[in-house]
Amino acid sequence: MFDILRELWAYMRARKKLWLLPLILILGAASALLVFSQGSALAPFIYSIF
Repeated sequence: MFDILRELWAYMRARKKLWLLPLILILGAASALLVFSQGSALAPFIYSIF
């Protein structure tokens, strides 16, 4: 897992694509929110956002 993150960071630094970092973090946070809220009382509210 850490090898993938290390390679992704090296790619972004070498190609000057640092603008990808916020995009990846937001997508990761949104997917984690959807996974962890599945089956809870918050699920209807989360799904109405998307």
